Amino acid sequence: MPLGPWRKKNKSTKEHLVDNEEVGGGHAGVGTVGKSTVNGAGLPPPPANLRPKLVFHTQLAHGSPTGRIEGFTNVKELYAKIAEAFNISPPELLFCTLNTHKIDMDKLLGGQIGLEDFIFAHIKGIKKEVEIYKSEDALGLTITDNGAGYAFIKRIKEGSVVDGVKVICVGDHIECINGSNIVGTRHYEVARMLKELPRDKSFTLKLVEPMKAFEMLEPRSKGAKPASDNKIGTGRGTLRLRSKGPATVEDEPTEFEEKAVKKVDDLLESYMGIRDTELAATMVEVGRDKKNPDEFAMALDETLGDFAFPDEFVFDVWGAIGDAKQGRF
Repeated sequence: MPLGPWRKKNKSTKEHLVDNEEVGGGHAGVGTVGKSTVNGAGLPPPPANLRPKLVFHTQLAHGSPTGRIEGFTNVKELYAKIAEAFNISPPELLFCTLNTHKIDMDKLLGGQIGLEDFIFAHIKGIKKEVEIYKSEDALGLTITDNGAGYAFIKRIKEGSVVDGVKVICVGDHIECINGSNIVGTRHYEVARMLKELPRDKSFTLKLVEPMKAFEMLEPRSKGAKPASDNKIGTGRGTLRLRSKGPATVEDEPTEFEEKAVKKVDDLLESYMGIRDTELAATMVEVGRDKKNPDEFAMALDETLGDFAFPDEFVFDVWGAIGDAKQGRF
């Protein structure tokens, strides 16, 4: 298929809690695991006895005992395991950060978890409703989602329309736009909805902010920098969580992969108003062995049929992958 906008046509047992471990904990203990050679694209989850035998430690970000979780192959299963460990409902979980209890978008859990990473789960806190006057075409928001149905604010551009509304903060889950519930809507669709709101008119957002412990209350953050220099994961390997197919244990990203994913994530924000390292990593993986942009476009259509990418974006992503291969940035 040539380039052009396209779309594809159509509980288990309660986990053990370790009492009286303080927030800010350490690393999860993990045994030696061989690298998986399974290609997870489009495959159903493997049976439980074939899943990676990895154990991770987790806490609720506002404070809790430490829980141990294992046996998950995607983000939704991970959230279900965390909810089970703390005896809460999965919809109460907004997002997770790695190795920090703070709302730090540079440490957001995406599609990969280092084998020694400590997971902090942020749950729903205060609900709020705000009215915003759209005085400019761009609101100054970057949207992401948790992979389990919740879109939230990852970055607020300084001096933007939204930056002037001080009750809106990085980490806030967008629950409704003008009274329409958007739970379950992917982040790229939420970004499109916000972009298409008419200029010089007011609109309403219903938001849910993450619960904060008293000591976590601090001045409002602008969120992540446009691109983070942090490596994905801190362990000797990473657990790659896929939206389709089983999780796989992989080596740490190579320098090529890190640079390419970083650049593609920047392009996603520039063209679509979203940041999504899992999506960026998938695109880099798809384009690694493709010989030309048309071949790359066809592979994207096959792998990411739910997205509709403009021609310029596909060319720029193809160029970014090529630059990374050649070490040009």
